[in-house]
Amino acid sequence: MTYRISYSDGSAGALIGESEAETRLIEEYRTEAEALRRARELLEAGEHDAISVRDRSGNVLYGVCLQLRLGFLAE
Repeated sequence: MTYRISYSDGSAGALIGESEAETRLIEEYRTEAEALRRARELLEAGEHDAISVRDRSGNVLYGVCLQLRLGFLAE
């Protein structure tokens, strides 16, 4: 089973209506640790507006759960 990360590449894609649609990229990883490591790299780079991580069941990890898994702590 795989873990998936999806995010925008930051470039504008096709025009939809009067707004530009961003291209979504999807990366797959065999383990949760690999997926979370990559998600953290993307967040730290600061080049992407939104990053989504899905677990093996297809559920999106978000909020406090994702922050804890990525190692972010409240200061």
